Amino acid sequence: MKTQELQLLYIFDAIMTERSVTRAADRLAMTQPAVSNAISRMRQIWNDPVFVRKGRNIEPTSYALSLWDQVGGPMYSLTNAVSATQFDPKTSKRKFRLAVTDVIVEMVWRPLIKLLEQEAPGVDVYAVPYTPEGTHDGLREANVDLAVGMLHHHDHSLRSTWLFESGYVLAMREDHPLAGKPITLEEFLEARHLLVTMSGDVHGFVDSYLDQKGQSRRIAATVNQFSIAPELLRETDLIAAVPELISQDCGFVNGLWMGELPFKVDPTSLYLIWHARHDRDPGVIWIRGHLERLLQERWEEIMTASPCSPL
Repeated sequence: MKTQELQLLYIFDAIMTERSVTRAADRLAMTQPAVSNAISRMRQIWNDPVFVRKGRNIEPTSYALSLWDQVGGPMYSLTNAVSATQFDPKTSKRKFRLAVTDVIVEMVWRPLIKLLEQEAPGVDVYAVPYTPEGTHDGLREANVDLAVGMLHHHDHSLRSTWLFESGYVLAMREDHPLAGKPITLEEFLEARHLLVTMSGDVHGFVDSYLDQKGQSRRIAATVNQFSIAPELLRETDLIAAVPELISQDCGFVNGLWMGELPFKVDPTSLYLIWHARHDRDPGVIWIRGHLERLLQERWEEIMTASPCSPL
């Protein structure tokens, strides 16, 4: 392979990873015009448009997707082999994309940022939206470096570390007609429910349980973050099943009554997830270790704290 073609593949890989000429230029320490000129050479040499505009973004052609399937892994291995010993948190300028929910941000983002300021002042961390399927695809496509979430099914491309498991509690406003006493299954099914769903799917863990019993509930409203849920519950007749880990947050539970569900459901395990390509990446290993420690320490604090201890 000619040196020019290898250089083009290197630039091509960066564009495919970042899905942005601007971010690829930053990643490669090149100017945007230089990256654009490289795309022009790709089109000429490979006899394909390679990338096409869609609004303000670019999308790879079928040829580009097929090419990346073949070269993405080897290009990453080559880059990783060269830079495997070059990560120094004190001098690194790396940017990490972490797929997390707002609950995880609330749990560890403050200590994480403080740690970076002290140990890795040039390292940036970006919280990107977490959805189960979308995030797993993002890890496979190198759009996300790490994720914290559920792992319903595994494959050989993903790695994970178990963090902790969280049960669920029932939440509603303090003066709700159902508050202050055990709720029956019939009352639960007749109530209007709020569902926090990251994917937009109007079907949660409770619904999976009810499906097995041939029953269903009315989901009257959904939101895609936990932070808005308590205000909605305090001002309406909605009820919601929420993770146990937020039941110790005064800001969440203030004005709410927290009780037990009228049936037993299995707790949900949360994992720290990454792609196999990052198994030997020293930068990802470094931030992964800190995230795992911070999350497990915070979980232990939450579970051993007195009721209504601020997150």
